Amino acid sequence: MRKLMTILVMAGLAGQAFSADLLDTVKQRGSLKIALEGTYPPFNFKDAKQQLTGFDVEIATEIAKRLKVKPEFTTAEWSGLLAGLLAGKFDIVVNQVGLTDKRKEVFDFSQPYTYSSAQLIVRKNETRAFKSLADLKGKKLGVGQGSNYADMAKAVPGIEVKTYPGAPEYLQDLASGRVDAALNDSLLIPFAIKQAKLPLKAGAPVGEVATMAIPFAKNNPQFKAAIDKALGDMKADGSFKKISVKWFGIDVSKAPAAKK
Repeated sequence: MRKLMTILVMAGLAGQAFSADLLDTVKQRGSLKIALEGTYPPFNFKDAKQQLTGFDVEIATEIAKRLKVKPEFTTAEWSGLLAGLLAGKFDIVVNQVGLTDKRKEVFDFSQPYTYSSAQLIVRKNETRAFKSLADLKGKKLGVGQGSNYADMAKAVPGIEVKTYPGAPEYLQDLASGRVDAALNDSLLIPFAIKQAKLPLKAGAPVGEVATMAIPFAKNNPQFKAAIDKALGDMKADGSFKKISVKWFGIDVSKAPAAKK
């Protein structure tokens, strides 16, 4: 029995040593499994015909095209995206995932593809001066569950942080007065307010510039190289800028000046 167990363990280790790179798996399957929220305009959302669209959708589709495979999209709440990636349910998450040291311990990442900053959202008739997160001590702040912005808000003592599945929910609560302000990506805010048709406005920028990248399972060097090449080629030939300008009016692959 002991000899059999030794053989099984050695076989398992050999299997790990010679396991296929994720790029091989994707190529053999013929599709790239991409996860995103689908409720995060203008990055990813469903249009009037219930078709996925948005900046991240177009970027991910172009990446799949350059890998010569089909894009296969899955939508889920933000709080479940990284957990699903860790469980192997999809190959990548293209949903403005912040590049943090904590996440780099769990996943490998592509080269950065988007830069933005955190910004407050307030009611259109707001008269209080919320110039920083410190000004929200003793107040209620709405954020997306599991987001960088939730971590950012919780790091400031005294703020009552309320988490939501996505932007539509906390924007509605903000308009209704159930929270005093909300916090999200500066690139998202103008579009989100326009789509929500609620009496809201962009508030003060807070924090420093955030770097976004595409996470995937660790130890897949060929896959990482392929994703990075796709993004690099898109930036070089102008196709990335074209998609970016369509949705934001600027090239979001260029880092803006830090905002304090």
